[in-house]
Amino acid sequence: MRVLGINNYQLSFQRRPTKEEEPGLKDTIDKTYKALGTKERIIITHGSCFPASELERNTNIGTPYGQSAKDWAKFLMLYGFNGNQLGPGGQLEFKDGKIKPSPYNASAFAKNKLFINLHDLTTDKYGRILSEETFNSVTKPPEITDKDYEFTDFDEAVKTYDKALSESWNNFKANIAKGQPEALALNKEFKMFLQKHNERLTEEGVFQVLAKHYNTDETDDWHNETDENLIVDVKNGDVKAIKHYNELVKDNKNEINKHKFEQFIATKQIKENKEWRDKYGFKYYNDLLVGCSKMDKWRFKDAFLKDWEMGAREAGGISQRWYIPVIDPKKIFKNDKYELNIGGKFLKEKIDFALEFNENIRIDHAMGLIEPYLLSKHADKKEFVNGPQKNENVEKYISQLKDSNGGEYDRYWDYPKLVEKLVLPELKKYDITPDMPVWEDLCSYPSRFVDIYENKLHLPKIINLDWVKAQKALENSRNGDWYLMGSHDNIPAMTYLERIGDMKDGSKGEYTREQEPWEPPYLAGYLNMDDGRENIGTIRKELQELYENNDRERVRAKFAELMTTPKFQISFADLLGITDVSYNIGGTTREENWKERISPDYLDKYYKNLASENPTALNIPELLKKALQAKIDMQVMNSSDRDKTRAELSEKYKPLLDDLQKYADILKEPEE
Repeated sequence: MRVLGINNYQLSFQRRPTKEEEPGLKDTIDKTYKALGTKERIIITHGSCFPASELERNTNIGTPYGQSAKDWAKFLMLYGFNGNQLGPGGQLEFKDGKIKPSPYNASAFAKNKLFINLHDLTTDKYGRILSEETFNSVTKPPEITDKDYEFTDFDEAVKTYDKALSESWNNFKANIAKGQPEALALNKEFKMFLQKHNERLTEEGVFQVLAKHYNTDETDDWHNETDENLIVDVKNGDVKAIKHYNELVKDNKNEINKHKFEQFIATKQIKENKEWRDKYGFKYYNDLLVGCSKMDKWRFKDAFLKDWEMGAREAGGISQRWYIPVIDPKKIFKNDKYELNIGGKFLKEKIDFALEFNENIRIDHAMGLIEPYLLSKHADKKEFVNGPQKNENVEKYISQLKDSNGGEYDRYWDYPKLVEKLVLPELKKYDITPDMPVWEDLCSYPSRFVDIYENKLHLPKIINLDWVKAQKALENSRNGDWYLMGSHDNIPAMTYLERIGDMKDGSKGEYTREQEPWEPPYLAGYLNMDDGRENIGTIRKELQELYENNDRERVRAKFAELMTTPKFQISFADLLGITDVSYNIGGTTREENWKERISPDYLDKYYKNLASENPTALNIPELLKKALQAKIDMQVMNSSDRDKTRAELSEKYKPLLDDLQKYADILKEPEE
């Protein structure tokens, strides 16, 4: 293991594009994507997964807003990616002093203070409110190991940021008192921020005071109705509640104001990062989580169903309990003019916060906006049935929920109207049309969801090439569909062929090999369709044999297939070739979930991987050459004069194919 010092961060173990070669490489890749008609090329990197912070200091967690995030974006842009899909970026929940690392239970409004770039606070720009001595004492140099990943340490990150931000807050106040120009300028920005957000921030601050007192943000464990219902009672004008709330604000003024300041700094840095990204046209896709944190639920308690939570129906197993609050359909709209009730205001505010400094959005679990699946909040886990026949007393779709008279609870069908009347108009304000977001539609597809999502609104889908051939999917594609191979919820794609499951004969085995989208004859044929190409039979046969005998080559063929689609996503781990760990396995509670992080020397390891005998990392020029050849072949096969079209396209694209091969070979060269 090595610890990086200031002067030896850039180590070189293998051939990589030189500074002189990079413009040509980028131009070649950009031209290829244009020829392919691929509009969106997105990498999935959640905030905590970004590599170690700038100036070789590790804060135990990544940030999508520091210098390292800019370096990661530059690396992605070099290989033609034009955006990054983040995870939800809100404040994480905690219990018994421990952070809950899942971003899908984070706050929809409060920013994650662990994403603040601490080094910035040591600079003149921030009046040096964080001393370099403290910065160095609470951070550490990145450790270089033989692994191509590292892990976020959430608990240590909390300690790091608590110390650093406490000092920053105290110095900020002291510098204002001294009349320091930088502090006064920063305070002016802070006051403008509070003009817009002070009420929310005060409520959040009070919640944090109470959660700290009870050592959990799970309000059901507080066992104090006064505090559990405090905001509801305050907004209903309860005199005792208002008095109690005001006393909490007064008695905990410094702690609450510190929270406000942290949120200001986090928001300021997010805004500055967007200004930098705008110069390059590199987009951040924020993740509009379907749920929210316990703090958000406390603030909007009247918006949610009291006895039901959201989950996912599993026909072949026990349904997933997500413990996510469900907006009460009676609280979405006030009337037939679709004026917003408290639940509608909550959702509108969520969308606004998700898009404030991001160019696009991923809509988490779209079914939850149309036909959420309900699980009883009070049911024992033994009451949930393993199999397709479920106990409707404890789980059901919201359309099956009855009122006290036995009628449909959502009698005015406010959920089926929610996307059309609230979500889409709100997105339009940000110039986002229905075909632009990543609509995460991977769900059980009940009939009402199909009627609204597919038949009425014709919203895009996520097409997982793990289970469907691109050739078939593209024939039935709707405007805006996204394609992927793997995601942040899967094992590494390079290990897919090793998955154990049910084989066609009923036995257990590596079932992926039997799936039609993975068959070597299909992949060899899809990437080489033109029957008139010279030696096409030999080419297909050799590729078929290669895919039969080399699992990694078969996976690489799947990624080349992916690149023939108009919009696709790839996880950071698959791009870098990380195969020993998984960021998250959906539906599980593994200790390792949400902790995988990019190693600080990812560039060295990426290029070293590509130069190895059988790499796991993705050689983008090599994959693009296969994809471009496939597109050329498709055009030839669809032409009425194939010989003429073949000759024209060969002349047009041969220089581009040659350049792709040149750069693919460069990435395979070992360093001399």
